Amino acid sequence: LADVAAIPVIASGGVASLEDIKSLKAAHANIEGVIIGRALYDGRIDPAAALAAAG
Repeated sequence: LADVAAIPVIASGGVASLEDIKSLKAAHANIEGVIIGRALYDGRIDPAAALAAAG
């Protein structure tokens, strides 16, 4: 979707690690944000590290 949409996309669902955030950033320039809900609550993703990875 991010490759064909004319508007920014927010990735949601299945984002479980910093590697997922880095992969999304590298592969899709049109992604405006990422929802990390469960991974944040479970402690799998540190908020400061996520912001740094999203850069």
